[in-house]
Amino acid sequence: MKNTTFKRTGALAATALTLSLGLAACGDDADETSTASEDTSSETTDAPEEETAEASASDQVFGPACSAVPQDGKGSFDGMVQDPVATAASNNPLLGTLVTAVGEAGLVDTLNDAEALTVFAPTDDAFGAIPEEDLNAVLADKETLTAILTHHVIGEQLDPDAVVGEQDTLNGDTLTINGDTDGMTVENGDTPANVLCGNIPTANATVYVVDAVLMP
Repeated sequence: MKNTTFKRTGALAATALTLSLGLAACGDDADETSTASEDTSSETTDAPEEETAEASASDQVFGPACSAVPQDGKGSFDGMVQDPVATAASNNPLLGTLVTAVGEAGLVDTLNDAEALTVFAPTDDAFGAIPEEDLNAVLADKETLTAILTHHVIGEQLDPDAVVGEQDTLNGDTLTINGDTDGMTVENGDTPANVLCGNIPTANATVYVVDAVLMP
C-alpha cells in the first residue's frame, strides 16, 4: 500500500514539474516575442523619412549663361528635357539662328530621331559675329551648312567628364574640348569657343551652348 502511494505521489510531482517547466518556457517565448516586437517598433520609429523633393534638370547644368535660360515653360531646362534636341532648341530663346540653320539644312528629323547625341549649340550672338553676307551665303549652301552643323554634333551622349578630350563628330572630323565645369572651351582655330551653359539635358541629347560657331 505504501509503495502504491509513493508511485502516485511521484507521478504527480513529475507531472507538476513538467507543467511548471512548460509554462516557464512559454513565458520566456512571450518575453522574447514582446522584446522583438519592441525592437522592430523602435527601428521603424527611428528610420529616417524619405526625401520627397523632385530633382530638376537645372540641378545638373553649369556655366555663366545658364541664368539666361527661362525658369519655366517649354524653353526652360525642365521643358527641354521633355523634347528631342531639335525641338528642344526651337523652344530656347538663345538658339533661334541655330534652329533656322538646322531647318535650312534639313537636319531636324536627323537630330530628333537619333538615339543619343552631344550638341554644341552656338547662340544667336555667335552667329551674329559672322558678317551678314557670309552668313546668308552659308545658309543658302546646303552642303556647306550641313558640314558646319554636323561638325557641332557628337554621336553619343557625353557628360562634362566624358566630353573632355578629342571627340569624333558627325561631319567625320574631330572636336577637342578642354576644362571642366569651372570653365570649359572647345578648340576653334586661333580663338577657342567658351561653353556658356553646359550639360543641358534633352530627351535624346546633351547640349553645350557655346559663344562661337565652330568651323570644320
